[in-house]
Amino acid sequence: MGLIRLGQGIADAFTNNRFDFDGFGKNEDPGNNQEPANRKGPAARRLRGHPSIMGYPIARGQNERTGDSLLITCKEYKAPSLNLTGDPSALRVTKGTKVNGVYQPKDSLLTDTKTGELISGKSGRIGIKSFGASDNTLKSKRIYSVELPIPQDVNDANTVTWGDDNMNIFMLAGLTAAGNLGKKDNFETAKEFITQNADLGEFNALDENTQRAVKAAIAGKAIDAMGGQIRPNSAIGRASGMILNSNLELLFDSVNLRSFPFSINFSPRTPKESTMVRHIIRAFKSSMAAKKGIDEAGGQGGVFLRAPDVFSLRYLHNGRQHPFLNSFKDCALTGMTVNYTNAGTYTTYDDGTPVSLRMNLTFKELNPIYHEDYVDSVPGVGF
Repeated sequence: MGLIRLGQGIADAFTNNRFDFDGFGKNEDPGNNQEPANRKGPAARRLRGHPSIMGYPIARGQNERTGDSLLITCKEYKAPSLNLTGDPSALRVTKGTKVNGVYQPKDSLLTDTKTGELISGKSGRIGIKSFGASDNTLKSKRIYSVELPIPQDVNDANTVTWGDDNMNIFMLAGLTAAGNLGKKDNFETAKEFITQNADLGEFNALDENTQRAVKAAIAGKAIDAMGGQIRPNSAIGRASGMILNSNLELLFDSVNLRSFPFSINFSPRTPKESTMVRHIIRAFKSSMAAKKGIDEAGGQGGVFLRAPDVFSLRYLHNGRQHPFLNSFKDCALTGMTVNYTNAGTYTTYDDGTPVSLRMNLTFKELNPIYHEDYVDSVPGVGF
Protein backbone atom coordinates (compact mmCIF):
# COMPACT_ATOMS: atom_id res chain seq x y z
CA MET A 1 0.00 0.00 0.00
CA GLY A 2 2.87 2.36 0.86
CA LEU A 3 4.66 1.73 -2.43
CA ILE A 4 1.43 2.31 -4.38
CA ARG A 5 0.83 5.58 -2.51
CA LEU A 6 4.43 6.64 -3.22
CA GLY A 7 4.01 5.91 -6.93
CA GLN A 8 0.76 7.86 -7.04
CA GLY A 9 2.47 10.79 -5.34
CA ILE A 10 5.28 10.77 -7.91
CA ALA A 11 2.69 10.70 -10.72
CA ASP A 12 0.98 13.71 -9.17
CA ALA A 13 4.30 15.55 -8.99
CA PHE A 14 4.98 14.99 -12.71
CA THR A 15 1.43 16.07 -13.71
CA ASN A 16 1.36 19.05 -11.32
CA ASN A 17 -1.28 17.17 -9.30
CA ARG A 18 -3.80 17.61 -12.09
CA PHE A 19 -5.48 14.22 -11.67
CA ASP A 20 -4.97 13.60 -7.91
CA PHE A 21 -3.76 10.01 -8.19
CA ASP A 22 -2.98 9.66 -4.48
CA GLY A 23 -6.39 10.92 -3.30
CA PHE A 24 -4.94 13.67 -1.09
CA GLY A 25 -6.57 16.45 -3.10
CA LYS A 26 -5.28 18.87 -5.70
CA ASN A 27 -2.87 21.73 -5.00
CA GLU A 28 -5.26 24.48 -4.02
CA ASP A 29 -4.74 27.06 -1.34
CA PRO A 30 -8.19 27.84 0.13
CA GLY A 31 -6.82 30.80 1.99
CA ASN A 32 -5.62 32.91 -0.94
CA ASN A 33 -9.05 33.21 -2.62
CA GLN A 34 -7.48 32.31 -5.96
CA GLU A 35 -9.31 30.09 -8.41
CA PRO A 36 -7.40 27.04 -9.71
CA ALA A 37 -5.89 27.85 -13.09
CA ASN A 38 -6.62 24.41 -14.55
CA ARG A 39 -10.40 24.60 -14.20
CA LYS A 40 -12.86 26.04 -16.66
CA GLY A 41 -16.47 27.16 -16.42
CA PRO A 42 -18.41 29.53 -14.14
CA ALA A 43 -16.75 30.65 -10.93
CA ALA A 44 -19.28 28.74 -8.82
CA ARG A 45 -18.24 25.50 -10.50
CA ARG A 46 -14.48 26.23 -10.58
CA LEU A 47 -14.46 26.78 -6.82
CA ARG A 48 -16.40 23.60 -6.09
CA GLY A 49 -13.32 21.71 -4.92
CA HIS A 50 -14.92 18.26 -4.72
CA PRO A 51 -15.84 15.43 -7.13
CA SER A 52 -19.18 15.48 -8.90
CA ILE A 53 -19.93 11.91 -7.79
CA MET A 54 -19.30 11.05 -4.15
CA GLY A 55 -20.17 8.18 -1.88
CA TYR A 56 -19.45 6.61 1.49
CA PRO A 57 -18.15 4.09 2.26
CA ILE A 58 -15.89 3.87 -0.78
CA ALA A 59 -15.67 0.07 -0.68
CA ARG A 60 -18.07 -2.29 1.06
CA GLY A 61 -17.52 -5.87 2.01
CA GLN A 62 -20.05 -8.53 1.02
CA ASN A 63 -21.41 -8.70 4.57
CA GLU A 64 -21.92 -4.92 4.60
CA ARG A 65 -23.84 -4.60 1.35
CA THR A 66 -27.55 -4.31 2.16
CA GLY A 67 -28.54 -3.12 -1.30
CA ASP A 68 -30.25 0.02 0.08
CA SER A 69 -28.84 3.54 0.09
CA LEU A 70 -29.82 7.21 0.14
CA LEU A 71 -28.96 9.19 -2.99
CA ILE A 72 -28.78 12.98 -2.55
CA THR A 73 -28.46 15.01 -5.74
CA CYS A 74 -27.63 18.72 -5.61
CA LYS A 75 -29.29 20.96 -8.21
CA GLU A 76 -29.53 24.67 -8.92
CA TYR A 77 -32.60 26.39 -7.44
CA LYS A 78 -35.19 27.73 -9.87
CA ALA A 79 -37.79 30.17 -8.56
CA PRO A 80 -41.52 29.33 -8.74
CA SER A 81 -43.65 30.86 -11.49
CA LEU A 82 -47.18 32.18 -11.15
CA ASN A 83 -49.32 33.81 -13.84
CA LEU A 84 -52.92 34.23 -14.97
CA THR A 85 -54.36 32.30 -17.87
CA GLY A 86 -57.33 33.21 -20.08
CA ASP A 87 -58.29 34.00 -23.65
CA PRO A 88 -57.85 37.69 -24.56
CA SER A 89 -61.01 39.50 -25.62
CA ALA A 90 -61.60 42.96 -27.04
CA LEU A 91 -63.27 45.47 -24.72
CA ARG A 92 -66.31 47.51 -25.83
CA VAL A 93 -67.25 51.08 -24.99
CA THR A 94 -70.24 51.17 -22.62
CA LYS A 95 -70.92 54.87 -23.10
CA GLY A 96 -70.08 57.12 -26.03
CA THR A 97 -67.24 59.48 -25.11
CA LYS A 98 -64.32 61.45 -26.49
CA VAL A 99 -60.82 60.27 -25.69
CA ASN A 100 -57.96 62.58 -26.72
CA GLY A 101 -60.33 64.34 -29.13
CA VAL A 102 -61.45 61.11 -30.79
CA TYR A 103 -65.11 60.14 -30.31
CA GLN A 104 -65.74 56.49 -29.52
CA PRO A 105 -69.42 55.54 -29.88
CA LYS A 106 -71.22 53.18 -27.53
CA ASP A 107 -70.72 49.43 -28.17
CA SER A 108 -67.70 50.10 -30.39
CA LEU A 109 -64.45 48.26 -29.82
CA LEU A 110 -62.25 50.13 -27.37
CA THR A 111 -59.08 51.34 -29.10
CA ASP A 112 -55.97 53.19 -28.10
CA THR A 113 -56.44 56.64 -29.64
CA LYS A 114 -52.70 57.11 -30.03
CA THR A 115 -51.79 53.81 -31.68
CA GLY A 116 -55.18 52.72 -33.03
CA GLU A 117 -54.71 49.25 -31.55
CA LEU A 118 -57.53 47.36 -29.86
CA ILE A 119 -57.37 47.26 -26.09
CA SER A 120 -57.78 43.67 -24.94
CA GLY A 121 -58.75 42.30 -21.59
CA LYS A 122 -59.27 38.86 -20.12
CA SER A 123 -62.30 36.76 -20.88
CA GLY A 124 -64.40 35.11 -18.22
CA ARG A 125 -62.21 31.99 -18.35
CA ILE A 126 -59.45 33.25 -16.09
CA GLY A 127 -57.36 30.84 -14.09
CA ILE A 128 -54.06 30.66 -12.25
CA LYS A 129 -51.13 28.76 -13.70
CA SER A 130 -48.73 27.98 -10.88
CA PHE A 131 -45.51 25.97 -11.02
CA GLY A 132 -43.78 25.53 -7.69
CA ALA A 133 -40.03 25.48 -7.21
CA SER A 134 -40.07 21.67 -7.02
CA ASP A 135 -41.70 21.61 -10.49
CA ASN A 136 -39.20 24.02 -12.03
CA THR A 137 -36.12 22.37 -10.51
CA LEU A 138 -36.98 19.18 -12.39
CA LYS A 139 -35.32 20.87 -15.36
CA SER A 140 -32.20 21.86 -13.41
CA LYS A 141 -28.89 20.22 -14.20
CA ARG A 142 -27.18 18.05 -11.62
CA ILE A 143 -24.28 19.72 -9.79
CA TYR A 144 -23.12 16.69 -7.81
CA SER A 145 -24.53 13.61 -6.14
CA VAL A 146 -23.76 11.81 -2.87
CA GLU A 147 -24.70 8.20 -2.12
CA LEU A 148 -24.78 7.36 1.59
CA PRO A 149 -25.75 4.32 3.66
CA ILE A 150 -29.46 4.36 4.33
CA PRO A 151 -30.08 6.02 7.74
CA GLN A 152 -31.18 3.89 10.68
CA ASP A 153 -34.17 6.11 11.50
CA VAL A 154 -36.23 6.16 8.29
CA ASN A 155 -39.70 7.69 8.55
CA ASP A 156 -42.06 10.18 6.97
CA ALA A 157 -44.88 12.27 8.45
CA ASN A 158 -47.70 13.80 6.41
CA THR A 159 -49.81 16.49 8.08
CA VAL A 160 -52.50 18.98 7.08
CA THR A 161 -54.07 21.68 9.21
CA TRP A 162 -57.74 21.60 10.16
CA GLY A 163 -59.17 24.27 12.46
CA ASP A 164 -62.25 24.89 14.58
CA ASP A 165 -64.75 27.24 12.97
CA ASN A 166 -68.13 28.53 14.13
CA MET A 167 -70.93 30.65 12.68
CA ASN A 168 -74.00 31.80 14.61
CA ILE A 169 -77.20 33.23 13.18
CA PHE A 170 -75.88 36.79 13.09
CA MET A 171 -72.75 35.73 11.23
CA LEU A 172 -74.81 33.68 8.78
CA ALA A 173 -77.26 36.53 8.20
CA GLY A 174 -74.43 38.99 7.72
CA LEU A 175 -72.85 36.66 5.19
CA THR A 176 -76.15 36.28 3.34
CA ALA A 177 -76.67 40.05 3.26
CA ALA A 178 -73.06 40.75 2.28
CA GLY A 179 -74.22 41.96 -1.13
CA ASN A 180 -75.20 45.21 0.52
CA LEU A 181 -71.71 46.73 0.40
CA GLY A 182 -72.90 49.99 1.91
CA LYS A 183 -73.26 48.35 5.31
CA LYS A 184 -70.06 48.71 7.32
CA ASP A 185 -71.27 46.94 10.46
CA ASN A 186 -71.92 43.25 9.86
CA PHE A 187 -73.96 43.04 13.05
CA GLU A 188 -76.23 45.86 11.92
CA THR A 189 -76.62 44.19 8.53
CA ALA A 190 -77.46 40.90 10.21
CA LYS A 191 -79.93 42.62 12.55
CA GLU A 192 -81.82 44.19 9.67
CA PHE A 193 -81.83 40.91 7.75
CA ILE A 194 -83.13 38.88 10.71
CA THR A 195 -85.79 41.40 11.70
CA GLN A 196 -86.70 42.01 8.05
CA ASN A 197 -86.22 45.75 8.63
CA ALA A 198 -89.06 45.71 11.15
CA ASP A 199 -89.24 47.91 14.19
CA LEU A 200 -87.41 46.44 17.16
CA GLY A 201 -90.74 45.94 18.89
CA GLU A 202 -92.21 43.90 16.06
CA PHE A 203 -90.67 40.60 14.95
CA ASN A 204 -93.60 39.16 13.06
CA ALA A 205 -91.47 36.56 11.26
CA LEU A 206 -89.93 35.10 14.45
CA ASP A 207 -91.43 33.01 17.24
CA GLU A 208 -91.67 34.43 20.76
CA ASN A 209 -88.53 32.78 22.21
CA THR A 210 -86.42 33.77 19.20
CA GLN A 211 -87.75 37.33 19.37
CA ARG A 212 -86.73 37.60 23.00
CA ALA A 213 -83.26 36.17 22.29
CA VAL A 214 -82.68 38.50 19.33
CA LYS A 215 -83.79 41.53 21.36
CA ALA A 216 -81.38 40.55 24.13
CA ALA A 217 -78.54 40.08 21.66
CA ILE A 218 -79.21 43.44 20.01
CA ALA A 219 -79.41 45.15 23.39
CA GLY A 220 -76.17 43.55 24.48
CA LYS A 221 -74.48 44.63 21.27
CA ALA A 222 -75.74 48.18 21.75
CA ILE A 223 -74.40 48.31 25.31
CA ASP A 224 -71.12 46.76 24.15
CA ALA A 225 -70.74 49.56 21.58
CA MET A 226 -70.89 52.06 24.44
CA GLY A 227 -68.07 50.34 26.29
CA GLY A 228 -70.08 47.94 28.43
CA GLN A 229 -68.24 44.88 27.06
CA ILE A 230 -71.31 42.65 27.08
CA ARG A 231 -71.26 39.77 24.64
CA PRO A 232 -74.51 38.78 22.86
CA ASN A 233 -74.32 35.32 24.42
CA SER A 234 -74.13 36.84 27.90
CA ALA A 235 -77.21 38.98 27.26
CA ILE A 236 -79.16 36.06 25.74
CA GLY A 237 -78.15 33.69 28.55
CA ARG A 238 -79.35 36.06 31.24
CA ALA A 239 -82.59 36.88 29.41
CA SER A 240 -83.66 33.41 28.25
CA GLY A 241 -81.20 30.83 29.54
CA MET A 242 -80.00 30.10 26.02
CA ILE A 243 -76.99 30.97 23.89
CA LEU A 244 -76.49 31.33 20.17
CA ASN A 245 -75.76 28.05 18.42
CA SER A 246 -72.17 28.39 17.23
CA ASN A 247 -72.54 25.55 14.67
CA LEU A 248 -69.00 24.46 15.53
CA GLU A 249 -67.27 22.61 12.70
CA LEU A 250 -63.79 21.34 11.96
CA LEU A 251 -62.83 22.83 8.57
CA PHE A 252 -59.80 22.35 6.36
CA ASP A 253 -57.41 25.27 6.83
CA SER A 254 -54.06 24.76 5.07
CA VAL A 255 -51.41 22.37 3.79
CA ASN A 256 -48.02 21.88 5.45
CA LEU A 257 -44.47 21.29 4.28
CA ARG A 258 -42.66 18.12 5.34
CA SER A 259 -39.25 17.98 7.03
CA PHE A 260 -36.80 15.07 6.95
CA PRO A 261 -33.96 14.79 9.48
CA PHE A 262 -31.14 12.38 8.67
CA SER A 263 -28.20 11.30 10.80
CA ILE A 264 -25.14 9.80 9.11
CA ASN A 265 -22.14 8.29 10.91
CA PHE A 266 -18.69 8.41 9.33
CA SER A 267 -15.75 6.24 10.43
CA PRO A 268 -13.05 6.70 7.77
CA ARG A 269 -10.92 3.55 7.35
CA THR A 270 -8.37 4.74 4.77
CA PRO A 271 -6.81 8.08 3.76
CA LYS A 272 -8.86 8.01 0.57
CA GLU A 273 -12.07 7.49 2.53
CA SER A 274 -11.05 10.31 4.87
CA THR A 275 -10.70 12.62 1.87
CA MET A 276 -14.12 11.55 0.59
CA VAL A 277 -15.78 12.34 3.95
CA ARG A 278 -14.17 15.78 3.94
CA HIS A 279 -15.46 16.41 0.40
CA ILE A 280 -19.01 15.35 1.34
CA ILE A 281 -19.17 17.61 4.40
CA ARG A 282 -17.69 20.55 2.50
CA ALA A 283 -20.08 20.07 -0.43
CA PHE A 284 -23.19 20.16 1.76
CA LYS A 285 -21.95 23.19 3.68
CA SER A 286 -21.20 25.19 0.54
CA SER A 287 -24.46 24.23 -1.20
CA MET A 288 -26.71 25.29 1.67
CA ALA A 289 -25.06 28.73 1.89
CA ALA A 290 -26.64 31.74 0.17
CA LYS A 291 -24.83 33.17 -2.84
CA LYS A 292 -23.87 36.80 -3.23
CA GLY A 293 -25.69 39.03 -5.69
CA ILE A 294 -25.49 38.93 -9.46
CA ASP A 295 -22.73 41.54 -9.43
CA GLU A 296 -19.14 40.81 -8.44
CA ALA A 297 -19.54 42.47 -5.06
CA GLY A 298 -17.14 41.75 -2.23
CA GLY A 299 -17.66 41.69 1.50
CA GLN A 300 -21.28 41.06 2.40
CA GLY A 301 -22.34 41.10 -1.23
CA GLY A 302 -24.37 43.45 -3.35
CA VAL A 303 -28.00 44.45 -3.29
CA PHE A 304 -29.34 40.91 -3.73
CA LEU A 305 -28.56 37.45 -2.47
CA ARG A 306 -29.26 34.35 -4.52
CA ALA A 307 -30.90 31.26 -3.11
CA PRO A 308 -28.76 28.27 -2.11
CA ASP A 309 -28.81 25.06 -4.09
CA VAL A 310 -31.59 22.50 -3.59
CA PHE A 311 -31.55 18.74 -3.35
CA SER A 312 -33.33 15.75 -4.83
CA LEU A 313 -33.57 12.77 -2.45
CA ARG A 314 -34.15 9.14 -3.41
CA TYR A 315 -34.06 5.86 -1.56
CA LEU A 316 -32.34 3.24 -3.71
CA HIS A 317 -32.61 -0.54 -3.69
CA ASN A 318 -29.91 -2.31 -5.71
CA GLY A 319 -29.21 0.91 -7.60
CA ARG A 320 -32.84 1.64 -8.54
CA GLN A 321 -35.78 3.47 -7.00
CA HIS A 322 -36.77 1.76 -3.78
CA PRO A 323 -39.94 -0.32 -4.36
CA PHE A 324 -41.46 0.38 -0.94
CA LEU A 325 -40.12 3.46 0.89
CA ASN A 326 -41.52 6.96 0.46
CA SER A 327 -40.62 9.40 -2.30
CA PHE A 328 -39.62 13.06 -1.97
CA LYS A 329 -40.25 16.34 -3.69
CA ASP A 330 -37.17 18.52 -4.13
CA CYS A 331 -35.91 19.85 -0.82
CA ALA A 332 -33.88 22.67 0.69
CA LEU A 333 -31.16 21.87 3.21
CA THR A 334 -32.33 23.98 6.16
CA GLY A 335 -29.99 22.68 8.86
CA MET A 336 -26.68 20.88 9.19
CA THR A 337 -24.58 19.95 12.20
CA VAL A 338 -21.37 17.94 12.35
CA ASN A 339 -20.08 16.31 15.53
CA TYR A 340 -16.35 15.69 15.17
CA THR A 341 -16.14 13.82 18.51
CA ASN A 342 -18.78 11.19 17.85
CA ALA A 343 -16.66 8.61 19.69
CA GLY A 344 -17.16 10.53 22.94
CA THR A 345 -13.64 11.95 22.97
CA TYR A 346 -11.42 13.89 20.60
CA THR A 347 -9.45 11.23 18.73
CA THR A 348 -7.88 11.59 15.29
CA TYR A 349 -5.64 9.71 12.88
CA ASP A 350 -2.12 10.95 12.20
CA ASP A 351 -3.39 13.20 9.38
CA GLY A 352 -5.88 14.95 11.71
CA THR A 353 -9.03 13.16 10.51
CA PRO A 354 -11.42 12.36 13.42
CA VAL A 355 -11.91 8.64 13.88
CA SER A 356 -15.68 9.02 14.14
CA LEU A 357 -18.03 11.79 12.95
CA ARG A 358 -21.77 12.29 12.93
CA MET A 359 -23.43 14.51 10.32
CA ASN A 360 -27.04 15.60 10.91
CA LEU A 361 -28.96 16.99 7.94
CA THR A 362 -32.45 18.52 7.96
CA PHE A 363 -34.21 18.77 4.60
CA LYS A 364 -37.54 20.54 3.99
CA GLU A 365 -39.61 20.07 0.86
CA LEU A 366 -40.09 23.09 -1.40
CA ASN A 367 -43.79 22.41 -2.05
CA PRO A 368 -46.63 20.59 -0.26
CA ILE A 369 -47.94 17.18 -1.21
CA TYR A 370 -51.29 17.11 -3.04
CA HIS A 371 -53.73 14.33 -3.82
CA GLU A 372 -52.89 14.58 -7.52
CA ASP A 373 -49.25 13.73 -6.77
CA TYR A 374 -50.27 10.14 -6.03
CA VAL A 375 -50.24 8.72 -9.52
CA ASP A 376 -49.50 5.20 -10.67
CA SER A 377 -45.96 6.17 -11.64
CA VAL A 378 -45.00 6.93 -8.04
CA PRO A 379 -43.50 3.73 -6.62
CA GLY A 380 -43.97 2.21 -3.19
CA VAL A 381 -46.06 4.00 -0.59
CA GLY A 382 -45.87 7.28 -2.54
CA PHE A 383 -44.89 10.54 -0.89
